[in-house]
Amino acid sequence: MTTNNNSQVLHVVFGAGPVGMAVMEALVSRGRRVRLVNRRGRASAPEGVELAAGDATGPATTRELCRGAAVVYNCTNPPYTKWPEMFPPLQAGILAGAASAGARLVAMENVYMYGPTGGQPLTEDLPYAAATRKGRVRARMAEDLLAAHQAGRVQVAIGRASDFFGPRALLAAMGERVFYPALAGKAAQTMGNLDLPHTQTYISDIGQGLVILGEREEALGQAWHLPSPETVTTRQFIEMVFEETGYPPKIQVLPKFMLKILSLFNPMMRELEEMLYEFEEPFILDHTKFEQAFGNHATPLREAIRTTVAWYRHNPK
Repeated sequence: MTTNNNSQVLHVVFGAGPVGMAVMEALVSRGRRVRLVNRRGRASAPEGVELAAGDATGPATTRELCRGAAVVYNCTNPPYTKWPEMFPPLQAGILAGAASAGARLVAMENVYMYGPTGGQPLTEDLPYAAATRKGRVRARMAEDLLAAHQAGRVQVAIGRASDFFGPRALLAAMGERVFYPALAGKAAQTMGNLDLPHTQTYISDIGQGLVILGEREEALGQAWHLPSPETVTTRQFIEMVFEETGYPPKIQVLPKFMLKILSLFNPMMRELEEMLYEFEEPFILDHTKFEQAFGNHATPLREAIRTTVAWYRHNPK
């Protein structure tokens, strides 16, 4: 059963990064009323989208920002090096705002909480076995969300995606270090084993998937893996990018030992090193549960890459 079809019903999106913007676009395409929130209250949004500034860690602020909302989307993503300190307070503040409004809360997550699986496809029923600090943060946050739902504080639905790519996703593994060099005929930069399958989720599909979760009653109280294009190896993905640019493929892989050395001095490299396991074993996201419940809206991979190449071409550095 769908809900909240009235164009005057408010949908509040916290976060104006790639995911938040994709959710905003999906809502606008449905004719929904949208309030987009970030710290500065500034973003490139179409006419009719309300922009609001606010610190999402403050419950008093989020209660005001969520007033009158039917669905609230948590698409925030603090600096990669500051997850343990910043992420839980962000979630707590947004949860408080959604609860005060009696709104559904749709939370965007990744799949760090599962940890290494030895190549087993990632499904929603896997245990939370992460040994990394970011994985443990994700596991605790997911448990807190579902506990809030079970306690009746707020209705929650969780959407999870693999590494994503697409418009605005500059900092992704398949982001600016791949697409900008490919457009210039230079070497794309990546890490890990190029010849293992690795699911990449298209950012626009994430937006559509999160909005579907906010519309459907049967999505509540559960985590859902969002539809992704067909899984190929990292090498095949990058070769498809180069095919779209018209240049022969060139790939530069950062050696593991070099990443380890750099991690001694560079906090960002240290964060990347602890997640390297994702690129050293098959990493396949299974979205069967979502597809069976709501259908499969995943964009074919070549089409998604073509659209992404076009975005990078029209948004040069």
